[in-house]
Amino acid sequence: MNRRTFLCSVTLALSVAVSCARPAPAPILILVSFDGFRAVDIDRLPVPNLRALAARGVRAKALIPSFPLLTFPNHYTLVTGLYPEHHGIVGNVIVDPSFPERFSMSAKTAKDPRWWGGEPIWVTAIRQGRRAATMFWPGSEVAIGGVRPTFTVPYDKKMPSADRVTQVLTWLALPEDQRPSFVSLYFEEIDSASHDHGLETPEMTAAATHLDAALGQLEAGVTRLGLDDRTTIVVASDHGMAPLSKDRVIFLDDDIDVSTVDIVESTALLELWPKDGDVDRLYRELHGRHPQLAIYRREETPDWLHYRDNPRIPSIVGIPDEGWAVMTHARFERKFDPATHGWDSSHPALHALFVAAGPAVRRGVVVEPFANVHVYDFLCAVLKLTPAPNDGNPAVTRAFLR
Repeated sequence: MNRRTFLCSVTLALSVAVSCARPAPAPILILVSFDGFRAVDIDRLPVPNLRALAARGVRAKALIPSFPLLTFPNHYTLVTGLYPEHHGIVGNVIVDPSFPERFSMSAKTAKDPRWWGGEPIWVTAIRQGRRAATMFWPGSEVAIGGVRPTFTVPYDKKMPSADRVTQVLTWLALPEDQRPSFVSLYFEEIDSASHDHGLETPEMTAAATHLDAALGQLEAGVTRLGLDDRTTIVVASDHGMAPLSKDRVIFLDDDIDVSTVDIVESTALLELWPKDGDVDRLYRELHGRHPQLAIYRREETPDWLHYRDNPRIPSIVGIPDEGWAVMTHARFERKFDPATHGWDSSHPALHALFVAAGPAVRRGVVVEPFANVHVYDFLCAVLKLTPAPNDGNPAVTRAFLR
């Protein structure tokens, strides 16, 4: 071997050794929420960027929400893999018999870690040596298990969608040793437009157009940063929506004295605590009164709802038929939304969205509907994290991966 050949061989060997010693860059996952986006609307609304993302990855025919079909419970299920009865966020408003104050989405109580169980994906990532950033997500402003996101922004509904994306891209532009591996990004515009104006309205179409533009802005920014070969984008929603009619209302105060109950939830879901503690009396007063309203004691709710095993679940749970509302006359006069959510997930209009695309995800695959408790395991698989104990099954989403 001559000197030149020897030096080339040494140089090649050193290069291979350095390459093997240098760890591969961590995968990046961006979890995007289109709050209130129905599974069926990906083919109905003007969302070309979302459809293109689905064509490059995996799209579910539907993502089945957990009961109750409300914003906070399902967003927290998506990131923990736990049913609401197990993670503790059993509603947007919660009464815990052992706590002096009730939980409310916009109140200080929502920032009290005692309410939040389970381990959200950002905590999983940080505990395993990664960084995590949350651009709005229920639970992300709380120290859960003593851990907060590496970067976070307090929820501000007035913050424009483009500014939310810009913040995410700013985090992703950080140096490698500071860049987050997990990022959440939340948009409420579809949900708000549906509640305020109804489904299949110009306002809902405009909201979809805005969100699709934000998705396009996000994808373009990831490409511009040179991170597209290691970034997976998951777009999901918490629930779908269904229309309401003022001709399909059950008035609670026509049946009971509402001063004797604590009404925790009404409209598409009825949840009551009797103030005198007499659950059986309240059950007898309501059970069977209306064929469109199923009334249950907490311990007798159907097994498939997974909605018994938590003392925060109100003692009386009522589920109206889809399209029917149950409320007081005062609530009816104060505000009546043309569309809402909260019924059980047996209704296709209430099914949610799931789309995922990235270097580790199969391309052009449409999968059967699956429950949202399985999303957390998928997120962990993409990020190569060991998941915390949860109610999901990794086998459900294993075929989504290459």
